[in-house]
Amino acid sequence: MNQMKIEPKRAVVIGAGFGGLALAIRLQAGGTQTTLLEKRDKPGGRAYVYEDQGFTFDAGPTVITDPTAIEELFTVCGKKMSDYVEMLPVTPFYRLCWEDGTFFDYANDQEALDRQIHALNPADVAGYQRFLAYSKAVFDEGYLKLGAVPFLSFRDMINAGPKLARLEAWKSVYSMVSRFVKNEHLRQAFSFHSLLVGGNPFATSSIYTLIHALERRWGVWFPRGGTGALVNGLVRLFQDMGGKLELNAPVARIETVGNLASGVRLEDGRWFPADAVASNADVVHTYANLLSNHGRGSSQGETLRKKRWSNSLFVIYFGLNKHHEQLQHHTVCFGARYKDLITEIFKSDKLADDFSLYLHAPCVTDPSLAPPGCGSHYVLAPVPHLGNAPIDWDVEGPRYRDRIFDYLEKRYMPGLRSQLVTSRIFTPNDFRDELNAHVGSAFSLEPILTQSAWFRPHNRDAELPNLYLVGAGTHPGAGVPGVIGSAKATAGLMLEGVNAGAHAGGLR
Repeated sequence: MNQMKIEPKRAVVIGAGFGGLALAIRLQAGGTQTTLLEKRDKPGGRAYVYEDQGFTFDAGPTVITDPTAIEELFTVCGKKMSDYVEMLPVTPFYRLCWEDGTFFDYANDQEALDRQIHALNPADVAGYQRFLAYSKAVFDEGYLKLGAVPFLSFRDMINAGPKLARLEAWKSVYSMVSRFVKNEHLRQAFSFHSLLVGGNPFATSSIYTLIHALERRWGVWFPRGGTGALVNGLVRLFQDMGGKLELNAPVARIETVGNLASGVRLEDGRWFPADAVASNADVVHTYANLLSNHGRGSSQGETLRKKRWSNSLFVIYFGLNKHHEQLQHHTVCFGARYKDLITEIFKSDKLADDFSLYLHAPCVTDPSLAPPGCGSHYVLAPVPHLGNAPIDWDVEGPRYRDRIFDYLEKRYMPGLRSQLVTSRIFTPNDFRDELNAHVGSAFSLEPILTQSAWFRPHNRDAELPNLYLVGAGTHPGAGVPGVIGSAKATAGLMLEGVNAGAHAGGLR
């Protein structure tokens, strides 16, 4: 078999989200001249920043759980992260609240956890220890060993199979948590994490319980100045290494010559030739739109459209003229229903009458994100994606905002309405239009077992050997550690050169 080795000297990365930034940094540090193209006027992707009347609003994500993965980006460049961004610990990690008045401060303090667990169900203290041991085992196999390893052939999946089988990966997150703890509040407290990466706790593989061990190992962090400050630090690192960032640079298409990508054409006609192209854009958008001039684009785009997609989000960013001292940095507000509500979020063709919320109050950790005495916030509700529920968000959005504000004012933030200085909403339509997200999905493909690892779109395309993927749509998946792990896997492939003859068995 003839083998063709292509060693990229010039690379173009499409999309300056965390995945694209991390990949561009690794490529530039590895000696490949890299250009990063970003459609919007600021880098960050989903980690965009809004500023209004002295308030700074991180669009998200705002839960940083593996600072070592970020620090490694600076280390490979011979730099120190502390020279670019300051990471602040968040304690407790989350406050979890229920409508019956129960609350649970989830922190990296075993004695405090045991005390709270005992108050809810004494028998679950020992059960939690067994769950934590299981979560650590999954973390060791699923994150430390496989989180940054590309799955390019089915053999890779077979090799990982026995380990995944021992961990009972076919079981759901919720069912595995329920094996160890019996109190329903605790079952929710230790299973909701998969929602942070677009996974239904009742359908997502129990592999995602590793998030619990990941948080217990490294803690939860927040950058001083907000997530946007971390993005800016990564951009500065990339540029200090000689990388080039182009903003306001929407891509029209990835050009090809035969079965090789030859470069990237912008909507304004500018041309960026490349020896290798990587896309941090949505995977359906990458194939169906950017690669529409090649047969691989239309076929793979059609295949991906048929996959199961994660939920979308409805987000309200709001600034108040008062700081609510009773809040924690991260608050999860569970509604009256759990399983039935989640089922509606992932499968219903309409918006549920109730909701569960995540409330972000970053001024608890960093008051500089709002004017003195004020508070910046956002609150999000998981909602169905547009493919399941074609809701008219232009009409429903303001109504939904008002319902959520009413709920927060009644239960968590008294006086909210009278304290409101500024607010804006971000709906599934915005995920679709601003971020090119297929069906407005907030997290790309749903992370079920049959859409994970080898079953996910590959870090390197199976037919165009110098076309690569990075970000939530490829292995290992969504979340800041996930997309930074995908960048490590993809960079490894790009920097070692492409062996075009050895990977014909990819996803079709």
